[in-house]
Amino acid sequence: MLSCTSISYTGHALRRMFERGLLEEDIAAVIKSGEIVMDYPDDRPYPSQLRLGWVHQKAVHIVVSRDIQRRACYVITAYYPSLEIWHDDFKIRRQK
Repeated sequence: MLSCTSISYTGHALRRMFERGLLEEDIAAVIKSGEIVMDYPDDRPYPSQLRLGWVHQKAVHIVVSRDIQRRACYVITAYYPSLEIWHDDFKIRRQK
């Protein structure tokens, strides 16, 4: 579980959410209870994660970074993962 005192969105994330019909409450649910697919501890300015959650019975990936000291979260992007790129569980990338 990732706990955030606030959630902010990049312009890119807001555009993608709008294009894909994802609401802020959908993203908040994935942040709170989604599964970590990948960890990016060296991302700057804050470490980030690729998280997998389910919205309206569809898999959703979000990339979220977190300012650990302030517990503030920043959504970088959100998308529906493709089976062309991901295995059926949406946790493992397919080999090219």
